[in-house]
Amino acid sequence: MPLYKLEDFDPNYTQTFGGEDVKAMDLYTEGGDRIGKVADALVDPDGRFRYLVIDTGLGNAGKQILLPIGLSRIDYNAQRVYVDGLSKQQVEHLPEYNNNITVDYDYEEKVRGVYRAQNTTLGQMSDTTFDRDTYNYQQDASLYDLNDQNHQTFKLYEERLIANKNRVKTGEVAVGKHVETETARVSVPIEKERIVIERVTPTNAGTVVPPSEISFQEGEIARIELYEERPEIRKEAFIREEVKISKIVEHDTVEAQETIRREELDINTEGSTRLEADPRIDDSI
Repeated sequence: MPLYKLEDFDPNYTQTFGGEDVKAMDLYTEGGDRIGKVADALVDPDGRFRYLVIDTGLGNAGKQILLPIGLSRIDYNAQRVYVDGLSKQQVEHLPEYNNNITVDYDYEEKVRGVYRAQNTTLGQMSDTTFDRDTYNYQQDASLYDLNDQNHQTFKLYEERLIANKNRVKTGEVAVGKHVETETARVSVPIEKERIVIERVTPTNAGTVVPPSEISFQEGEIARIELYEERPEIRKEAFIREEVKISKIVEHDTVEAQETIRREELDINTEGSTRLEADPRIDDSI
């Protein structure tokens, strides 16, 4: 199972822990002796703490080791991490850790072997056998288990309003066109020719005409062509007007309210129990 440095797993881990940074804490024995400081932490893919990376300063100055999280007690009020019984001999036998080391099963077994040896001396280890393919951290619960009185957590929850926006269709405008018909009239002036035949008495009526000037002919015809204008009507289409269609965005602010809940801490004590004041806890509690 791969392990990750705290910041690689969660770049915003200080916000996740409410501004607390375990990497800023010193390491003390339960007796109050400073024996090093926390340089980093290693977590599994599920985000569970597995090891604290400790700069020991014991014996070999600057040596970093891995401390299984179950052997520590983190006191956020005092900004300290306590460990019970980390000896100089253990530090010397623990494999050194650095940023270039891959923490695989073999490396972890070397680390666990040192701590198991101490637990065996204290009579706390069982006859459990360990296999690379089936190993899980619960087999070393004493090294990794945080569910004891020194590591109890009590989570307070609160609700927050989260505002999002969704685009919904509220209407539609359809713009089209249709054809209307009407009867149009136009006046066109035209000309027509017609024949007017008029018989008149000549002014020289009764005058004798010499026979040589008289020529009687059968079938003489006078032809006159008649013309008239006829209207030619046709239709032409032309642009009457243009319609431009666009839309604009209007901005508005919509306010909403909802009842939200938040849990506050209630502390009830009995007998002569002493509590250390935490500035993050309201004095009125």
